[in-house]
Amino acid sequence: QVQLVESGGGLVQPGGSLRLSCEATGFTFNNTSTTWYRQVPGKEREMVARIPRSGGSTNYADSVKGRFTISKDNVKNTVYLQMSSLKAEDTAVYYCNAIYWFEAIAYDVWGQGTQVTVSS
Repeated sequence: QVQLVESGGGLVQPGGSLRLSCEATGFTFNNTSTTWYRQVPGKEREMVARIPRSGGSTNYADSVKGRFTISKDNVKNTVYLQMSSLKAEDTAVYYCNAIYWFEAIAYDVWGQGTQVTVSS
């Protein structure tokens, strides 16, 4: 079964850190574009960080540059989002997304989301 399972969300104080994990089953991250998004109720989903399929430079939203780091562990088939210096405005549901190719067809896979709440 092809799926992404996120974990690691929770409640953290401003200035704190969290690491989100996104484990893939049914496919590998070797040939994928992988993105973390976030969404606040009433607002559009926002791209947070991306590892492109080409394996080139990672991309970050301006609002998280210097604070968040996206990384990938091909052995564990897991993508991470390390979040530091968290702010109240980082509060959102975070989603992992992967677009992988198989026999020249692109497949778009989403995780179920994990809640991150930054509050004192």
